[in-house]
Amino acid sequence: MLTVSTGGLSTAEVAERVATGRVNDVPARASRSVGEIIRANLFTRINAIIGVLLIMILAVGPIQDALFGGVIIANTLIGVIQELRAKRTLDRLAIVGAARPVVRRDGYAVEVDASEIVLDDLIELGQGDKIVVDGVVAEADQLEVDESLLTGEADPVVKQPGDQVLSGSFVVAGGGAFTATKVGREAYAARLAEEASRFTLVNSQLRNGIDAILRFVTWLIIPAGAALVVSQLMVNRDDVPEAVRRMVAGLVPMVPEGLVLLMSVAFAVGVIRLGQRRTLVQELPAIEGLARVDVVCLDKTGTLTEATMEVAEVLRLEADAPVEAVLGALGTAEERPNPSLRAIIEAFPHQPGWTVHSRTPFSSARKWSGATLSDPSGGTATWRLGAPEVVLPAGDPALVEADEYGARGLRVLALARDGVPVALVVIAQRLRADARDTLRYFAEQGVAVKVISGDNALSVGAVARSLDIPGADDPVDARTLPEDPDAYADAVERTTVFGRVGPQQKRDLVKALQARGHTVAMTGDGVNDVLALKDADIGVAMGAGSPATRAVAQIVLLDNSFAALPAVVGEGRRVIGNLERVANLFLTKTVYSVLLAIVVVLAQVPYPFLPRHLTLVGSLTIGIPAFFLALAPNAERARAGFVGRVLRFAIPAGVLAAAATFGTYLYARGLYDDLAAETSAATLALFLVALFALAVIARPYTWWRAALVAAMGAAFAIVLAVPFLQDFFQLKLVGWRGPGVAVAIAVSAGALLVVTERLLDRLRTR
Repeated sequence: MLTVSTGGLSTAEVAERVATGRVNDVPARASRSVGEIIRANLFTRINAIIGVLLIMILAVGPIQDALFGGVIIANTLIGVIQELRAKRTLDRLAIVGAARPVVRRDGYAVEVDASEIVLDDLIELGQGDKIVVDGVVAEADQLEVDESLLTGEADPVVKQPGDQVLSGSFVVAGGGAFTATKVGREAYAARLAEEASRFTLVNSQLRNGIDAILRFVTWLIIPAGAALVVSQLMVNRDDVPEAVRRMVAGLVPMVPEGLVLLMSVAFAVGVIRLGQRRTLVQELPAIEGLARVDVVCLDKTGTLTEATMEVAEVLRLEADAPVEAVLGALGTAEERPNPSLRAIIEAFPHQPGWTVHSRTPFSSARKWSGATLSDPSGGTATWRLGAPEVVLPAGDPALVEADEYGARGLRVLALARDGVPVALVVIAQRLRADARDTLRYFAEQGVAVKVISGDNALSVGAVARSLDIPGADDPVDARTLPEDPDAYADAVERTTVFGRVGPQQKRDLVKALQARGHTVAMTGDGVNDVLALKDADIGVAMGAGSPATRAVAQIVLLDNSFAALPAVVGEGRRVIGNLERVANLFLTKTVYSVLLAIVVVLAQVPYPFLPRHLTLVGSLTIGIPAFFLALAPNAERARAGFVGRVLRFAIPAGVLAAAATFGTYLYARGLYDDLAAETSAATLALFLVALFALAVIARPYTWWRAALVAAMGAAFAIVLAVPFLQDFFQLKLVGWRGPGVAVAIAVSAGALLVVTERLLDRLRTR
């Protein structure tokens, strides 16, 4: 039995250690700090480029041509504000969901924040606890620790007094206490991951895709920009300020300045929206990751069924056995009872006269718990309570009865005395009210569901059938799965319901699905789910689950509601789908800017625009619409190939915009002897083609999408009609021939863009 060796530190000793900095001060990494958010949004490569160009424009004036600088400042402020809002949401939820270790101080057991632990604190341990600092075991009662997240070793390690424990490991069975020997950044897990509270980060295809696009853009910008600089200085050698303005006008739109910003804003808004649903996103790209999931692995208890249980029946196999008294004693012997034992404790209170001499705590790997008990008369026996297939001998008739109960969706535990069956304890579970609707949602979205449980396969299958899960009629006992890796993966793919799955097997199931190309999400709340949660593409833990599961999951459902998952999937799809839309717009601008720079260099003519013109066109066809489109609802399924799809739209759209603009510019140069008139005609053509691109990207239309496109067109018309705005933007259409040709060319290019997009859609769907 566990013996308390010390009352822990005194209040004075704790205060002395805090004063000298010997405290576990590693910050929780639920979000970036305020300073990191400001630096990440302000000190970027794109802002540096724009900043240099802004300084050049301010040196030669006028102020209208420096408007692009104001746009960048506004974008940066929006990014900072949205991330700060997301940070407040994350930090608030992280406090709610954080584990609070139990330490002994002044002789009492008290809960504290992990950051309040000091050197030499005596920290209590129980099943499911995450070890938050390094230490040495002071007390052990059948203590078993899983260190696989640190060492890769799958088997739990039995710990005795004097053994070392490392932060990042977790307790799978038994209990005890340890003395903290290394805290803060000296602890093992902190040294492994200074920048995170966990050891892996979600792979973001979206982030990787945008990084690839930016690398592609950089290779385009460097030669085109260098050639444009030389060209404009040569063409405008008699007017250096004008050369600088035209040069900057060509360089600014090449930079997709809002793309990275909108990605961070979209993720931040997603965090805020999910926070309102009591969902903690511990890594921002996890929102995206869950949207790409095509298989969800569910633990039955606490996910499909409620965590609370009740004893429905006790079937005696030995008439005179003291079943109720033994069950009460076994329940009392377990320091941290699981839901089944809690139901037994409630049904059978401890009776006086029963003494526990030694005990074996429950573990998911063993699937039983036990103790040596003395009854009031002094008789001693060893009792076991657990899975019938494990506790009872093979071929025992009681196994048939256990299967019959299991086939009705009931959980069955066998009680044995010195290896002899004594009773079957039948436990009832209630289905979650929201489980059916949530499962229906995944079925409609083409997401396969795998039910993985440590319970009897027949029992799990019955629960799955009651929820109309396809494949529930053929549950499989995981112990019978083949050992050959290919045969194992085949069996896992074709099977829906698995019973008697151990912690390592849950991990193996996830890996087998991933090996077949699936993106896998795993949900769970118990310590037996930790390994699978850690290896899944997305781990989803319940807020009431063990501290270990919450520590390794990317998403924590603080209200313990499985029904929150569709909202998370929806947010991910909104982020992915909308960012693809706006990436199309930004990359189209980059393509036509680079092409215009190239043809201007080859033709040795002044660049057709001033910075103010492209700021106007970019704001109305990209910047303003992009913010609305990036935050709009979007239920499209996430697909692979983000970069390819964006380039397939942006390249033809950019080519058509550049061709229409330069064709109009050349026509205007032959018609007018006025650079301002030539620029105005070219600006009209560029705006109209860009508006066509926006109209294509905004589909499918809703009332607000149509209104958005119309409003952007109306805003440009107002600029052309109001004298002050004409002068401010240096835009004035002269006569009818030039503007008429510009409109005709732009409409032709826009129509060709629509036709091209439809052809590409047909090719993609073949």
